[in-house]
Amino acid sequence: MKITRHQLRKIIKEATTLKLSEGLQYHVDAGVGVDQNIYRPGSTAFFALFREARRSYLEGLYTPHIEEVELLDSDVGNFEMYENRLVPLDYPIECGNEEHLNEAEYQGRKVELNKPIKGSPQAYVYVNSGKKNKDGTIKVKKVKFGSSMADAMGDSDAHKKRRKNYGDRHNCADKDDKTKAGYWSCRATKFFGRDIAGWW
Repeated sequence: MKITRHQLRKIIKEATTLKLSEGLQYHVDAGVGVDQNIYRPGSTAFFALFREARRSYLEGLYTPHIEEVELLDSDVGNFEMYENRLVPLDYPIECGNEEHLNEAEYQGRKVELNKPIKGSPQAYVYVNSGKKNKDGTIKVKKVKFGSSMADAMGDSDAHKKRRKNYGDRHNCADKDDKTKAGYWSCRATKFFGRDIAGWW
């Protein structure tokens, strides 16, 4: 009997469920390649996911999409020392998403973009507004957003259920606009206490 591609992926998924990290397993379950890495660009988990995917691919535990193969054949996730600093040998960035590498100015002072900060009463983050100042520089927007869900950071089933309910209720998987509070609220647990897969 001929096995379809879908059936093959299902067999591989079932065989590797206990061998993959939560992050890579999330990609497998969602059918989304690591070229759309769920972790914050530049974070330890971001680079670790590429290393794990490459290792799992070479061991036959992970079947990448065509779009991922070039990434997994590259040096992404590997680091070397350069001028006494550990630097990535490769860093995949989608065109238009480079701003997280740069500082920008907000009301005359330097700020780091896309790095949430705990505030009182609300957390906040500086983002690229998508507009330019008169001098051609990035126009920065300060986005204030909700609580960090401090009482839902644990590993208990109740905490996991609360995070999932929050994500479902607020349609977190559909929030992709960094200039809106909802985008950051849905990822608050990731930024403020849990290095987890998924959106919240």
